[in-house]
Amino acid sequence: MKVVLAGGTGQVGAVLDRALTAAGHDVVVLTRNPVRARQVAWDGRTPGAWTAEIDGSDVVVNLAGRSVSCRYTEANLREMMDSRVQSAEVVGAAISAAAKPPALWLQMSTATIYAHRYDAPHDEATGVIGGTEAGIPDYWEYSVRIAKNWEQAQQEAATPHTRKVALRAAMVMSPDRGGVFDVLLKMARLGLGGPVAGGAQYVSWIHDRDFVRAVEFLVARDDIEGPVNLAAPNPLPHRAFMRDLRAAAGVRVGLPATKWMAEIGAFALRTDTELLLKSRRVVPGRLLDEGFDFGHAAWPDAAADLVRRARDDRHSRMGLPSLR
Repeated sequence: MKVVLAGGTGQVGAVLDRALTAAGHDVVVLTRNPVRARQVAWDGRTPGAWTAEIDGSDVVVNLAGRSVSCRYTEANLREMMDSRVQSAEVVGAAISAAAKPPALWLQMSTATIYAHRYDAPHDEATGVIGGTEAGIPDYWEYSVRIAKNWEQAQQEAATPHTRKVALRAAMVMSPDRGGVFDVLLKMARLGLGGPVAGGAQYVSWIHDRDFVRAVEFLVARDDIEGPVNLAAPNPLPHRAFMRDLRAAAGVRVGLPATKWMAEIGAFALRTDTELLLKSRRVVPGRLLDEGFDFGHAAWPDAAADLVRRARDDRHSRMGLPSLR
């Protein structure tokens, strides 16, 4: 297949690019700063020469959007909204104008669209869309609005010959440097991998190889459209999530952090506590119903695999043999 990854130079794009290229597909990455072959310039807002890559392609995956790893200032929130909505709109316009439109448009979305809750999991059929919960910060509602507008931009695009799926993805865990797992592992190794604000909030996640397999599954199943949760079937409270990560990394102690300590740490790292404090209890209802088999359904097994791969990668960079 020819697969176009719009905004495909981030962590998730790199995961998909590697896997799909290794599988023999022709992968083209749309990026603001092309630096190698099969990367094509675009700005994520306006049509250009890049639209020729979409015309005649088989699958388009739009991953574009400002990173959420930042301070949630008014300006940054607006940029998150604009970069996501505008890129979805311009991708939709390119598909609509194509003489040979792709069969499938996978649009990145987020598990953050669901409400902050502890009592029950969210699947696609019964999950509660967030934004109206009592006692949450106002800007958490804006994060939900970003997700809703992101999906709406795809839904409203006039692409009658292209199947559309919104990927409500949990945190994609890969050993890549700079990714979310890399950050969490470094915190654990520094002894800072304890529960935050009590640790009752749920963490939803998906192993990088299951993320790729789920994308391939959705490509192959031409009867699935609409929102699909890309999350492992076993979300768990933060305290258990970090305990299992410490066990995989061989770290005995993880210092707990209060909410105000987390605020200070987030400020120092120029990120936001919503990523730590919002309870995301999301399950892959549609994938399970359709027979998708997770390779890493439970976090202890997934964490052990990711730690091993991170160590192998570090040893490879240092010229040392693998520990396997």
